[in-house]
Amino acid sequence: MGVNNEEAETYKNKGNEAFKSENYEEAVSLYTKAINLSEKDSRDRATYLKNRAAAYLKLKEYKKVIKDCDESLQIVPEDPKALFRRAQALECEERFEEAYRDAKTVFTVDPANKAIQPVLSRLHAIVQKRVRENAQTSNKVEQMFKLAFEISEEKEKRQKAMTNLVVLAKETTAADVMVKNGVVQKIQQLLKVEKNPDIYINAIRVIGQLCKRNVERTVNVIKIVGIPWFLEIIDSDIEERVNAAQYCLQVILNTFSGMDTKKDTKPDTQLCEKYKSEIDTLLTCLTYSITNRVITGMARDAIMELIMRNCHYSAINWAERFVEIRGLQRLLEVCSELEEYKYESAMNITPSSATIAAACLARIYENMYYDEARERFNNQVDEFVKDKLLSPDLESKVRVTVAITSLLRGPLDVGNYVISKEGIMEMILVMAQTEDILQQKVACECLIAAASKKDKARAIINKGVEILKKLYTSKNDAIRVRALVGLCKIGSFGGDDASIRPFADGSTKKLAEACRKFLVNPAKEKDMRKWAAEGLSYLTLDADVKEKLVEDKAAIQSLIELAKTGDQSCLYGVVTTLVNLCNAYEKQEVMPEMLELAKFAKHHIPEQHELDDPDFVNKRLTVLCKAGVTSALVALSKTESHNSKELIARVFNAICSLQELRGIVVQQGGAKVLIPMSLEGTQNGKKQAAQALARIGITINPEVAFPGQRNLEVVRPLITLLHPDCTALENFEALMALCNLAGMNETTRNRILKEGGLSKIEQYMFEEHVMLQRAATQCICNLLQSEEVIKTYESNNDKCKFLYLLCQEEDMDTVMAAAGALCILTSVSKVCCRKLLDCQVWLETLRVLLANPNKEIQYRGTYMLYNIISGDKDIAVRIFETDVMEILMALTKLEDPEVKKTVELAQKCLDAAESMGLIRKPDENVVLESLKENEQAVE
Repeated sequence: MGVNNEEAETYKNKGNEAFKSENYEEAVSLYTKAINLSEKDSRDRATYLKNRAAAYLKLKEYKKVIKDCDESLQIVPEDPKALFRRAQALECEERFEEAYRDAKTVFTVDPANKAIQPVLSRLHAIVQKRVRENAQTSNKVEQMFKLAFEISEEKEKRQKAMTNLVVLAKETTAADVMVKNGVVQKIQQLLKVEKNPDIYINAIRVIGQLCKRNVERTVNVIKIVGIPWFLEIIDSDIEERVNAAQYCLQVILNTFSGMDTKKDTKPDTQLCEKYKSEIDTLLTCLTYSITNRVITGMARDAIMELIMRNCHYSAINWAERFVEIRGLQRLLEVCSELEEYKYESAMNITPSSATIAAACLARIYENMYYDEARERFNNQVDEFVKDKLLSPDLESKVRVTVAITSLLRGPLDVGNYVISKEGIMEMILVMAQTEDILQQKVACECLIAAASKKDKARAIINKGVEILKKLYTSKNDAIRVRALVGLCKIGSFGGDDASIRPFADGSTKKLAEACRKFLVNPAKEKDMRKWAAEGLSYLTLDADVKEKLVEDKAAIQSLIELAKTGDQSCLYGVVTTLVNLCNAYEKQEVMPEMLELAKFAKHHIPEQHELDDPDFVNKRLTVLCKAGVTSALVALSKTESHNSKELIARVFNAICSLQELRGIVVQQGGAKVLIPMSLEGTQNGKKQAAQALARIGITINPEVAFPGQRNLEVVRPLITLLHPDCTALENFEALMALCNLAGMNETTRNRILKEGGLSKIEQYMFEEHVMLQRAATQCICNLLQSEEVIKTYESNNDKCKFLYLLCQEEDMDTVMAAAGALCILTSVSKVCCRKLLDCQVWLETLRVLLANPNKEIQYRGTYMLYNIISGDKDIAVRIFETDVMEILMALTKLEDPEVKKTVELAQKCLDAAESMGLIRKPDENVVLESLKENEQAVE
């Protein structure tokens, strides 16, 4: 053990040396080695622990400081150094009462310690203030309790009191007081009898705020009310109440996983592991509730959305566990529910339930990123299908077909896998040919979903077109509209290639007209209009149909009204139609060389329709925007489907491509929904939303476009566009928008720096592309209003010199921005002033600025020169040894009133040089004598 003690002491001494050299990470490592070699409960170990705590304190890792000091104080109680370090860490963690307790103990143990006295004084003041505030808060809470929880009080007073409790619950001190005074129990009792929906909803919100970012309170809340209580409050037909309960459950999951407290809302692995049991229990209860027969359809949708949000590998990563506890069967049961089969044990569903379930299945499947997991997924789907088909009754056959349709709309690979199984497609085609309306309907829907790829569409063309045509003659509108959509989908599988036409010329227009009749007829049910919109989503790949539809005001208005309902089942049809009308779909760039090669090889070459030229597209965008399409997109953006969000972002971006329409997008709430879409979703979706935000940020004052907190939230999406994978246009628009944001305020500039924007913006200053270089330089000019940015230019680098070199560029706007940036730097930093003269071509650049034909650049050059020579004789000597004085004198002779400021500055430069004794004014008498001599010489 003696050897170990010596080795531990050696590590401690090395740690002390590293600490003195301010190499704190190295010190931590060395102290850790000493701790590992020390004897348990020895005084040496206590020393090593408090030394490591000192290093952690320098690294601002306060929780680790507290942990090491706790352990050290268990060995040597009341050690003043350990107590003092813990007090400092507790203060930084805002645990002021505990910090004050430690500081008092240090003073008692070591009264001569001068360092503790100011700390003790400061903490005493804070603690006393908090005691007074707590007393006030306790009074407030008590008053609100008396009003909110007393049923006999006036309704208005109770409503206001409960709203105040929501606000109070956001404050840590007030929240602790509320919990201590039994607010959770009171709310639990109140909600058993409360009839007022506003008070009920705000009571749920109080619970949500109490749980937010506080694990201790969250555990306490669940212990009091139990998980079943949350499932009880979410069970409602009132949308606002369901949303409040759903939010509350999400807050609890976020608190246990740390998702809400980390950048990009990624979960904290340690927290997830620590509260694994709580997370698992909560999500398991939600999974089992998916098929609860007695809850409302709205509650069921909210529960599926919670599963969808938290199962992904970017969140709590619960997908495999979901499959393990047979959650897939529950989702497929929801998918197989039909309005036609309503009996006692049927589930309540909404029109969006099947769509949400399909999206949830897709999200779960996305997580099956290795073969074994996918096999388990497919096996459970197989099992569900077999179980249904083993029953000989018609209902089981219908239900399994509806479930397959949902799979084809969700995880398409799985849907294709099921439908390709022997006998499944044949069964669907047989059902389509029966005289039974329900069988025809579900078979038709399945055929539509199956025709998602060209190979599948061809198979259905071969087998099913005649069946669909026959069904289209049905007297039942529900069958007719579905058959119509099937024909539309098959008729559009050539995409926007004008040379491919599966049906005879003019057929697509006739099909579109048939869809229109269903869409604009107010007598038709919403379900019919939804299917009509889906039919148009396929047909509008044809440019002729686009032009005809966009001129049909009634049809466009019907589409928009359908979207405003927010019904998720309408989402695909409406948004895809809008994407097609805007030509906002993914377009593959064809290189001219590849085109010639394709012609030579006699391959098929897609043809663009003349009605898809930019002029026609811009006209369609203007019509849609003025008809109110933005408000429809805002309503539909609530979807949890990332693919659907991408489509919505595409339409927004297409509309924002026209400068005159951006104001309408902002007015109708577009900017607000684009920010979350730019942060979460598919890569393309995020990029499209970010570009739309950039376009808005260029044209509209950021204070109007992104008010309040939004001007900070928009920074990250814009910076993501500063990437080599993005196009030059996306880079340029992002730089322009960031330039406007950087001119707003210091808080926004700090956010740009925090998100790593400075280095990304600077790299575009080296671009050969003139517009990118200009935009980046303008952005830097605005960012230089920040002291932090100025410090980076004062550091040991060539940033100042490069800005100076940019003043010789041909592009006047770039020169203007670079000169403006140098004016700011030279006015506040002598370091930067000296750096400019280290540049080899400093004189040439200065001449370019001072003698520039552009009056504004000339002014900026003169202003910069005045900053450089002011108070620095050494630099001034170097400058006035050159011909700069002659240029300045020439500037002072200018009589143009527009350059008055430049003349004044030039004179100030000369005056400054004169005051330093570098130049002197010529004597007037000497000048007169000289002139006379010249005159005589001429005679």
